[in-house]
Amino acid sequence: MKPDAADFATMLAASPHRYSRVLVDRILEHEPGKLVRALKNVTVNETCFQGHFPDYPVLPGVLVIEALIQLSTVLARDHGLALELAGISGARFKRQVSPGDQLLLESRMHPIVDGKGGFAVQASVGGELAAEAELLAALPPIAPGKG
Repeated sequence: MKPDAADFATMLAASPHRYSRVLVDRILEHEPGKLVRALKNVTVNETCFQGHFPDYPVLPGVLVIEALIQLSTVLARDHGLALELAGISGARFKRQVSPGDQLLLESRMHPIVDGKGGFAVQASVGGELAAEAELLAALPPIAPGKG
C-alpha cells in the first residue's frame, strides 16, 4: 500500500522519541499489521558521528537496530498495540553504514500470541544487507491517552 503522511505521523505518535532521536525519515511502503518499509538518510551532522569515530564516521549498529524498533512500532500500532521490547535475537551486522548512505529499513510482523509477538527486521544500503535481527516484544493495548 502506498504510504502517506499519516503513516509517519502514526510512527511518531507511537514513539516517545522526537527530533533528534527519531531515526526514520520517510515511510515508503506500509501493509497495515504486516509490513512496513522506510528510509533513513544518514548524514554527517548526526550527533553520533562526533565521537563514533571522528576520523572514520560509522553509524553505530545499536542505532540501526533502534531505527528498526522505531519502525516496528507502526505495525504494532496497526493492531492498537504498544511495542515493549523484550529482546533482540540473531542480530547480525554485515556492512558498515556511513554518512551519505541511504538506509532502507524493513519490518515484518509475526503473528501475535498471548500478547507477545515478534518482528523480522533488516536494514540495507544500495541493495546490500547491513543488519538483520528478530525483535521480541510484549504487545499490550495502547494505554488510554497515549493516542
